[in-house]
Amino acid sequence: MAEIAARWPFADAFVPEDDAIDAAREAAQQFGIEPVSPATGAALALAAAANPSGSMIEIGTGTGVSGLWLLKGAPEAQLTTIDVDLDHHQVARSVFQTAGHPARRTRLITGTAADVLPRMNEWAYDLVFVDADWRGVHGYVETALRLVRPGGSVLVSHVLQQGRVASPTKRDPTTVAYRELLASVRDREDLLFGLSTVGDGLLHLIPR
Repeated sequence: MAEIAARWPFADAFVPEDDAIDAAREAAQQFGIEPVSPATGAALALAAAANPSGSMIEIGTGTGVSGLWLLKGAPEAQLTTIDVDLDHHQVARSVFQTAGHPARRTRLITGTAADVLPRMNEWAYDLVFVDADWRGVHGYVETALRLVRPGGSVLVSHVLQQGRVASPTKRDPTTVAYRELLASVRDREDLLFGLSTVGDGLLHLIPR
């Protein structure tokens, strides 16, 4: 078990992060936000690189850690990122600019995802990343699957909840919500899916 547990910090340490991501990660710590891990960020970049000049939506901007990783994989893409907190967006906008991403490629929308997402065009995006409040994760994923083009990717972070999802005895509301999400997609024939243990768990869905 100790060897297994050692894999996660090794995977994170394997991935270098630049100054902009370091700054965004430090700001996240100050806000009390849990951003994606370095290894998860690298997985996002790889997924984004499948469509390097495409369109992406991020549900849950935070301070820009995951957005920077998405843009690292697809620097010519258009990123729309949604967060309810204006202070988060001010930091994210700054780190995007510091990293050299022009404002025309990073659209930051301040508001709740429940209000913003219905205004987005369906089947118009190559990638949707969900890193938002657990209470709405089912709805966000269903909406994301309507927004993404056939063959595009929907990615959901933190789905293993520090390993609690794998333990049937863990019944707190957050853990149950992610366990039910995983169960809901497992038997769907209209999706290709994979569950990675990278970071805190990354679910990857591709509509057929």
